[in-house]
Amino acid sequence: MIELSPEIITIIMLGGVLITVLLGYPLAIAVGAIGLIVGFTIFGVPITLELYYGRIFYQLTNYVLLAVPFFVFMGTMLERSGITEGLYDALYLWLGAFRGGLAITTVLIGTILAACVGVIAASTILLALIALPSMLKRGYGKSLAAGSVCAGGTLGILIPPSIMLVVYGPMSGLGVGSLFFGAIFPGLVLSALYCGYIAFYSLFNPGAAPAVPIEERRVPFAKKTRMLVVSLVPPLALILAVLGSIFTGIATPTEAGAVGALAATILAIAYRKFNFGVLKETALGTIKLAGMVLLIAGLAFSFVGVFIRAGCGQVVEEFILGAPGGKWGAFALIMFLCFILGMFIDWIGIVFIMVPIITPIGAALGFNPLWFGMMICVNLQMSFMTPPFAYAIFFVKGAAPPELEVTTADIIRGVVPFVILIMVGLFLCIIFPQILLWLPGKMV
Repeated sequence: MIELSPEIITIIMLGGVLITVLLGYPLAIAVGAIGLIVGFTIFGVPITLELYYGRIFYQLTNYVLLAVPFFVFMGTMLERSGITEGLYDALYLWLGAFRGGLAITTVLIGTILAACVGVIAASTILLALIALPSMLKRGYGKSLAAGSVCAGGTLGILIPPSIMLVVYGPMSGLGVGSLFFGAIFPGLVLSALYCGYIAFYSLFNPGAAPAVPIEERRVPFAKKTRMLVVSLVPPLALILAVLGSIFTGIATPTEAGAVGALAATILAIAYRKFNFGVLKETALGTIKLAGMVLLIAGLAFSFVGVFIRAGCGQVVEEFILGAPGGKWGAFALIMFLCFILGMFIDWIGIVFIMVPIITPIGAALGFNPLWFGMMICVNLQMSFMTPPFAYAIFFVKGAAPPELEVTTADIIRGVVPFVILIMVGLFLCIIFPQILLWLPGKMV
């Protein structure tokens, strides 16, 4: 065993994770291997293996994390149910008459999908396939169209039932139900900011977001209304079933996830999109994504165990608490670190590695634990749109039909205003903390 100071170990472990991830190694392998190597070096093999076994076993038997495969299954099944096409067709007729109406429709559908799907890969790709061609065909600017798809699609990581919130709860010691209801209003605030920006931008740049020609939307009012009601009722019923059961205390998030998975399957049957092939693809997709989350959960939690045992948590705490500006200076430093890490590391890694370290710091600074946790979650919304690791940008680039000739540069230019709007949303949550705290306070 080698004697090393906590400061040196902190640099080795955090720097090692960042370097290996940038070199292209999977996050689970990176954190698992670095934790093992450092543990063997400073604690010895028996202690490190015992620590790894205990923490991996704890994570894989965590009842709350059982909600992950349920919500992934629900989202994946809904992706194949066909509800998105009906929603887009209905809102297209209602909002197409306005400049920027199709981009606003895209954000609104992203908001509704966020409350049903919770997996940003599914919602972003769906919007890229359905909304992006429709906007560009009607003369929308590529940047505005692509940015709207990215912004609307990534709301699913914040608005419940979000997989990120399910994961964040056990890592921070917060109830997943409280996180779900704490995320509803900030998610809606971001959606409103996105729609407001699109409307304002379209007002001064009409050529980039023209109205849909009247001949394409000449549909009787009664028919438009029926289309809207028919397309909205199923997802709203699903949202009320899942979130309502949690809010009223009837079911835990894990039980509500199971109900949601069943309801999504019933919807797929009702829309006549269910067959053995769909069930097989949904099950395989659930296994892959949930398996990845749980693998990272076990290995990252073990990495944090070595990190804390080596005294590195104290090093990080002293560094942050020493920031100029008192508690708000320390808070700003935490938010900045999460923002920078989001450019290079998957949100899963940030939650599993950073949250157990910074949560006690938030408590030491005197912040409300739920408010502090939700501010981190809103911050991580930016990680999907900030290169080089920006998931949403690559999802849109990969899903966009080649004939549209949408470049990565077009998408990056389009997401910049929406990243700024997330910062505005964070500022509003600082000024008005009840945006995050009011609804959880009403839970049974």
